[in-house]
Amino acid sequence: MFDLIGAAPEAAPVFAAARRVLDGRDPRDLVRRASPAELHANRAAQILCCTQALAYWAVLGSASPRPVTVAGYSAGELPAWGIAGIIDAATALDLTARRAVLMDEASRTASGLGAVLGLPRAEIEAICRAHDLHIAIVNGPLHMLIGGAVAGLEPALAEAGQRGASRAVRLPVSVASHTPLLRDAGARFGELLRQRVAGTYLSPGVRLISGVDGAPVLRLQDGLRKLALQIGQTVDWAACMDACRGAHPQRVLELGPGDALARMADEAMPGIAVHSVTAFRSLDGIRRWLGA
Repeated sequence: MFDLIGAAPEAAPVFAAARRVLDGRDPRDLVRRASPAELHANRAAQILCCTQALAYWAVLGSASPRPVTVAGYSAGELPAWGIAGIIDAATALDLTARRAVLMDEASRTASGLGAVLGLPRAEIEAICRAHDLHIAIVNGPLHMLIGGAVAGLEPALAEAGQRGASRAVRLPVSVASHTPLLRDAGARFGELLRQRVAGTYLSPGVRLISGVDGAPVLRLQDGLRKLALQIGQTVDWAACMDACRGAHPQRVLELGPGDALARMADEAMPGIAVHSVTAFRSLDGIRRWLGA
């Protein structure tokens, strides 16, 4: 995750802030030495994803043309608020850690998420109703994540496969993010946001997209309310991609980890240059591409 930016001086404050919320463990060391189970644990995974986005932006932000549109996928919505200049990196990481703890505390039964591709939403909704599950994230008309108790998730994914899904798999996630099972966590996080983010302003030259509906954040309080709601409510990433496409971008850059969002953006925005930071071999290469 941090091969290109681990030694970048501009990212040092981000790594220092991440270390504080990782109980003294350096995130660059953690990703190399931790077991897969440790890396995919809810709290660590969310902090690491937040760290990567903020660290890359600390290095690349000054090279990014303006205006810029920012959208964050699931836990990535908090670093998106940091990239938009509403909160600093230390606050974004602290809120990410607290968000994960609230989600874990609200997860009273073994739960998780699964990905279903190749079936329309109406059919996936029917499967969810039959197994007491919920649609967690809408990535596209034929690509959704479903969530709920593990007891219902496994048979639901099997049924999706029987109905002709091109892919139906469990994800390495231990909480039912973006489902009603976590509404209590969302309410508690909303109160925390009101305490920590009150009095800040939207930055000029930045359009921040809300994950639950793809609408731009025009009023801070409305954005904070949605940011809290998304813990226990479906995230409409397809709508976020529509909003990004509507901004007529010249470049779309995924800050990672991985390139799943870049692949979705490439499909949603034909004709627009799309890359993930993982596609580059150097920071200078990313800077040149951004400025092209």
